[in-house]
Amino acid sequence: MTDILLVEDQVNPRKAFAFLLKKKGYNVDEAENGTIALDKLNSQFYDLVITDLKMNAVDGMEVLKQTKELHPNTEVILMTAYGTIDSGVKAMKMGAYDYITKPFNNDEFLILVRRALEKRQTMEEVRYLKEELYGKYKFENIIGNSAPMQEILKLVTKIAASDSTVLISGESGTGKELIARAIHANSSRKDKPMITVNCGSLPENLLESELFGHVRGSFTGAIKDKKGLFQEAHTGTIFLDEIGEITAQTQVRLLRCIQEREIRRLGDNRSSQVDVRIIAATNRDLEKLVQKGTFREDLFYRVNVIPIHLPPLRDRKEDIPVLVNHFLEKYMKKLNRDLPKISESAMQLLLNYHWPGNVRELENLIERVITLNAKSIIEPDDFYFNFSRLDNPVMSITKKIKGMTLEEMEKWLILDTLEKCSGNQKLASQKLGISTTTLWRKLGKYEIDVNRTKTF
Repeated sequence: MTDILLVEDQVNPRKAFAFLLKKKGYNVDEAENGTIALDKLNSQFYDLVITDLKMNAVDGMEVLKQTKELHPNTEVILMTAYGTIDSGVKAMKMGAYDYITKPFNNDEFLILVRRALEKRQTMEEVRYLKEELYGKYKFENIIGNSAPMQEILKLVTKIAASDSTVLISGESGTGKELIARAIHANSSRKDKPMITVNCGSLPENLLESELFGHVRGSFTGAIKDKKGLFQEAHTGTIFLDEIGEITAQTQVRLLRCIQEREIRRLGDNRSSQVDVRIIAATNRDLEKLVQKGTFREDLFYRVNVIPIHLPPLRDRKEDIPVLVNHFLEKYMKKLNRDLPKISESAMQLLLNYHWPGNVRELENLIERVITLNAKSIIEPDDFYFNFSRLDNPVMSITKKIKGMTLEEMEKWLILDTLEKCSGNQKLASQKLGISTTTLWRKLGKYEIDVNRTKTF
């Protein structure tokens, strides 16, 4: 229920206002003077304070001042029979939502109260969303106990507060954008926009227009002026993903933007200043591209001010167990189910896998497993991925079948063959040396869903 503190030193008006507010469903606490109001504010939170301006000892301005110091998110409305423009302006500057002059219309008063509470609700929702956003990308969500990830976390912590340009390198799926967003979310620019653009997903002419904007008539289809992403990111951060894919012409324009801190829209003869922090990312070796002459050396040095390299998951396998637990908790929470355990043999299988898709592939695998299964223990048979990608297939398969019954070995062999055949039952039956009819019978016997045996 919405809590309102009503501060009025005259009994009859206070009782009338309180009755009016309670009739609308608000929870109203009354204070007969400013001193009592301050005592209440020190011990309780209110969504809205409605206070008279002229009171002895502690007046409405002091109540407003103390309210904003104690509870910055509480809205305040001042009531006065001595309303002047000066007092209203002063109250607004001190943080009041508005003021109203007595005598006033009841409907007008209730509308003002409703709007003040709507503003507070909106601000509370914005605050919550910001906390959710920053919480998602705070440093604790950069998962990894390995030495390389701990060093990266230390570096990210140091550089977040600066405006230095950052170049994040690493294979696809290693978490480059997560690092970029963590840097932004923990910087002084966190309340400003972070604009992301994938440089490899747009053709050259469209990429330049997206980055720098254009004026009407600058090219076919430019029917009106358009702001570029650098202008959209003004005072914030721009994340240039896959920067190694940009063409020579775009490299020249980007270099000028970084050097001069200004952009010029396509077809425009004027430049505009931009205040933007640049974070770039690439899954390519930019130094090799420089040697080949496909990436400008001067641009490379401009973006490579603070390099961060994310190692592939196969090179930090000690992080796999903690990542698995993190993703299990994440998706089980979404499904509102109890957290399953993962068997030792299943974890060993994950540790032996090569992970060409890195952390993203691991997360997708865990999501798929728990979506398709409601088991309390996750076993190796629940994974269904390509065993040819295991670091040591023979050793891993030997470990896997050790201790299995004949039926368990037969089920595993059928699953493995179907996986290698991408679910093609006719091809699988040929490789197994059995008829398709026999294969269908065994699929039914072992309750194997063919749709789940296709390559992950």
